[in-house]
This record gives sequence, C-alpha cells and structure tokens, in this order.
Amino acid sequence: MNAPEPILEIFPASLAQRPVLANLFELYAHDFSKFHDVEMGEDGRFGYKHLPLYWQEPNRHPFLVRADGKLAGFVLIKRGSEVSADAGVWDMAEFFVLRALRRRGIGTRIAHEVWRRFPGQWEIRVMEANEPASGFWQRAVTAFTRNTVVASVFEKNGERWRLYSFDSRPVPKAGC
Repeated sequence: MNAPEPILEIFPASLAQRPVLANLFELYAHDFSKFHDVEMGEDGRFGYKHLPLYWQEPNRHPFLVRADGKLAGFVLIKRGSEVSADAGVWDMAEFFVLRALRRRGIGTRIAHEVWRRFPGQWEIRVMEANEPASGFWQRAVTAFTRNTVVASVFEKNGERWRLYSFDSRPVPKAGC
C-alpha cells in the first residue's frame, strides 16, 4: 500500500526565518559540492552571499517548504535572466528538497506550484555535471508544460550548463 502524498506548504520566508533558510542552505551547498567547487569558510559554513538580498530587493522571493508540517526545503526565485539578461524572465535561483524526501514527487509538486504562482517566462539553469538535477528538471518541466522540453547548453566561467526555458502561463483552450 502506498503512503499518502504529504500535505505541502510553500510559503514566503519571513525575515525572522532567514536563519532557518540559511541553515537549510548549508545542506543544499553540501549536496551541491559534489558537482561544483564550493568553498567552506573558516567558520565551517558555506554561506550564500545573495541570501540577504531576498528580503531587500522586490524582484527576489524566498520560500520555505513544509511537508506534513515539517521543514522539507526551500525555493529562491528572482526576476531577471542570468543567461540572456532579459529582465522579465523568472529565474529558479536555488531549489532544495531534503534528501529523505526526494524521488517521491514532492520536488515536482513544489516546482509546479511555484510556476503557477509566478506565471510567465522561466529559466532554470543546471550544471551539466549535476545529472540528477538535470533529469529532475527535464521531467518536471515536461510534466508541467505537457511538451517535451529540450535544454539548450551554454558555457559560463569554463563550466557547461543546461538551460530549460518555458512559459508557465496556462494555454487558452481552443474556442475561447
């Protein structure tokens, strides 16, 4: 018998919750260090220099995620492409689901909810070396758009990246 799907809450992280998000970011950075040269500071933390901007700039949106009432991850989105410099594009800056909750459809549900809340053009950048994430985003975007989305490839600072681009606005029904 399959376990019921957890109840997900995706909610804006308040300034008071910034330390919680920073702690979760440490787990994310540790996971990410497998694919990217992420340096730990002398304080034993990876840190994220852009984190304070999510409470200072109106084009940035920090979210925490709970599954069945327990912390499950975070999502950081911002307006503005890191690739084309298009100011109108939504960018999935950072996305994290706790390891114990992966491969259960939770990440896909979170991504789909975020895309519904922020309709428009989206870009998701994934380091080519991070094959699990690339596969996840390929499946999540394809399921959301109901079209096979093929990533373009670009290089930045000597590293190869995959870029998933799509529009999250609902498609009008024929005859409307």
